Amino acid sequence: MEGKAKTGISPTRAEDFPQWFQSVVRDAEVAELDHVRGAMVIRPWGYGTWELMQRALDDGIKETGAENAYFPLFIPLSYFEEEAKHVEGFAKEMAVVTHHRLEQGPDGKLHPAAELPEPLIVRPTSETVIGRSFAKWINSYRDLPLQVNQWCNIVRWELRPRVLLRTTEFLWQEGHTAHASEQEALEETRKMLGVYREFAESVLAIPVIPGEKPESERFPGAEITLSIEAMMQDGKALQSGTSHYLGQNFSGAMDMEFTDEDGERKLCYTTSWGVSTRMLGALVMTHGDDNGLRVPPRVAAKQVKIVPITRDDPAPVLEAAAQLQAELTERSWMDAPIRAEVDSRDRKPAEKRWEWIRKGVPVVIEIGERDIDQGVVTMTRRDDESLARDAVPRDGAADAVVGVLGDIQLGLFEEAAKRLRERTRDDITTLDQFKEFFSGDETDSGGFVRAPWSEEPETEKTMGELGVTVRCIPFDAELPPDARCVITGAPAKVMAIFAKAY
Repeated sequence: MEGKAKTGISPTRAEDFPQWFQSVVRDAEVAELDHVRGAMVIRPWGYGTWELMQRALDDGIKETGAENAYFPLFIPLSYFEEEAKHVEGFAKEMAVVTHHRLEQGPDGKLHPAAELPEPLIVRPTSETVIGRSFAKWINSYRDLPLQVNQWCNIVRWELRPRVLLRTTEFLWQEGHTAHASEQEALEETRKMLGVYREFAESVLAIPVIPGEKPESERFPGAEITLSIEAMMQDGKALQSGTSHYLGQNFSGAMDMEFTDEDGERKLCYTTSWGVSTRMLGALVMTHGDDNGLRVPPRVAAKQVKIVPITRDDPAPVLEAAAQLQAELTERSWMDAPIRAEVDSRDRKPAEKRWEWIRKGVPVVIEIGERDIDQGVVTMTRRDDESLARDAVPRDGAADAVVGVLGDIQLGLFEEAAKRLRERTRDDITTLDQFKEFFSGDETDSGGFVRAPWSEEPETEKTMGELGVTVRCIPFDAELPPDARCVITGAPAKVMAIFAKAY
């Protein structure tokens, strides 16, 4: 196809999905690994999407009653040592600060000079430091529930970094709550997973499966971990949001107590939950095509790009483009003005058109002298992989765009939902079938298997040999009578979602 050659996205998804992903992220100017091993630069086009993701999710979080705050990047090592399970879960990923000053040596090089009295951990997550603050702020049952969220950066020393998916530093939000009762904390854990599901499906147009993680996949120190799992185009799963019921594990370590209505001192029940910039990676792998990125309109930094096609006298065309932009920005879609912009840079129109197609702008409109004479504009919808140009009457162009944006948002979700349905197998009942299904390479990892599972630890060895894990125990899956584990053939305890994963 002419479009594929011009965008330069190579290889295609079918040829090499992992490399295709890297190419789209690079060529669409979303992000790149640079400067420090495993560290990520999020470029303006990618960050514009992240900002819109933040706003949408932040609104959903605040509707639950949580308020935003900020906590330190550096955490004393002793805080982690008080919660053994937590430090064990993060020990290999921690970045540790041991000195606080540099001095120039005789060789002219800078060397660490002053050792800290206690090592500091660069924040891999904030349960310990926020728990300490909560312990100071909470005294009575009247102080509960306490619900706090922060938007911040996180450092986890990744051995095998991959842009947007696993990086040494990334951005996220992490919420933390404290409650007087176990029931209230459990309800909060479920409620926040619902917020994440609504965000993924309604805003990012990514269908997900909600459920509970098996014990081996729980967050370090949690009693229950819930997650939403999305399927990428290669059939692999991507964990797309987690919500943890921490019980009294952290409150006990941090002395987070309150006086109840009867005057007794009790430990709080706590939760934590988070979503990160890996959702930018999920967006690329869910919606991208062989022409580049496709961005759902709700999180597209620019929903419409207008490309003027000028020749001898550019003034009339530029004026017409500016008028169209004004009309579009006066229109509202999803309770916000349409984000439209004229690309007036001194570049060839074809180059500009293909740049915005590659970056995934939902609607690209071209307007030239011929279009003006004919009373039309030329529209390309980014959800159409053929990239067909359609002539749209100029007088109705703004109204047409409103409808098209809604069609694209819904269409991208339905396309991904169809993939999730068609590539989730319910008919795999034996270990041989299981092995055959997951025998694909990096380009095609099969998909999901929904099957009975015994929850026995020895099954994880078999799964590990195939690169498969239990992604979650879905909420809506009922275990049939006399069901047998797909791996061992022994009596099953739950229905599970099995998949290879990022």
